[in-house]
Amino acid sequence: MPALEGMRVLDMTQYEAGTSCTQALAWLGADVVKVEPPSGDPGRAAVHLGCGDSPYFVTLNSNKRSVVIDLAKPEGRDLLLSMAPRYDVFVENYGPGRVEKLGIDYAAMRAVHPGIIYARLKGFGTWGPYSGYKCYDPIAQAAGGASSVNGYPDGPPTMPGSMSADSGTGLTLALAITAAYAQRQRSGTGQEIEVSMQEAVTWFMRTRIATHGDQGKTVVPRVGSRFSATTAMFPCAPGGPNDWAHMMVVTSKHWDALCTAMDQPELVVDPRFETDALREENSEALTGIITAWTSARTKWEVMETLGGAGVPCSAVLDTVELFHNEHLRERGFIHTLDHPVHGEIQLLGWAPRMSESRVELRAAPLLGAHSDEVLAADLGLDEAGLAALRESGVVG
Repeated sequence: MPALEGMRVLDMTQYEAGTSCTQALAWLGADVVKVEPPSGDPGRAAVHLGCGDSPYFVTLNSNKRSVVIDLAKPEGRDLLLSMAPRYDVFVENYGPGRVEKLGIDYAAMRAVHPGIIYARLKGFGTWGPYSGYKCYDPIAQAAGGASSVNGYPDGPPTMPGSMSADSGTGLTLALAITAAYAQRQRSGTGQEIEVSMQEAVTWFMRTRIATHGDQGKTVVPRVGSRFSATTAMFPCAPGGPNDWAHMMVVTSKHWDALCTAMDQPELVVDPRFETDALREENSEALTGIITAWTSARTKWEVMETLGGAGVPCSAVLDTVELFHNEHLRERGFIHTLDHPVHGEIQLLGWAPRMSESRVELRAAPLLGAHSDEVLAADLGLDEAGLAALRESGVVG
């Protein structure tokens, strides 16, 4: 039985942050109905690489159903509000003031469904000096401090590669929603939830701030990929752009294991490298020794040798290698699905593995693919009623 079977979600999200939240709920078994305007979630056309919905949209909207409702029409708004009592959760991440303008804010939803869990994901929240500002992942990364620590000391701040502001905030909201859902089982009371992307990113920054920024008293420096002489990125053969391995030597056992794995046990008793402080003081010499060893091997050989010896280390996998990685494939993390337009597609999976909750992965829906199905089931509309709504442009 899927963990969230029985939870129903009205999904009015777009692009990545909100859609990641509702996708997580769908992957846990919730029935997620994506409510889209006639033009569709703008993510359908984002980063477009061919016909049909973009790979961006397909990646972020699996396991959902799509209903098209024109909320700019009063009849569309009324239709959505009539659906709301049949759902547990409403999720939106529209721009500042948009749901208020559409007349579907928390007060409107609560009036028709007092127990609704009304979840909002905003760049800077719904109040405060920045609340009217629009936001995307790189903006939140900058506002949350992540960009400031990314890059090299002699270069500018750079945008982090992972979309942790978007998907990370989405997961944060999904956690809050499941907590509110559990709370409602006990209290019977719904609630409004708000998550700010800026605040979520700042929360992700807390370890760097605590360990390198003296709890907000010191600016955390940019260090590139190097924290110390033995916690850094090292080049590997044959010298391609991603032929690198990252190792992290934290304990004395790691250091001893590194020296043994490199077949240089004499380094353990070398007076230049006896302590962390000495290794850093003599980092130029030590970096040269380690680099000479890694450069003579592929990143896979370095990873297997050091990982097998107990030294935390990974090859730098590029984005193609991820899809072919033997470890991810053996664990079933890479999924192959049939999409009605794109045909066979590959999707990266969902990290949580639950022994008592299994959900089959389904391809993202085409625009409005489930309008009739959902509206007939939720509102009892017959063919004539659905046809009238389509003719008026309220439903697509």
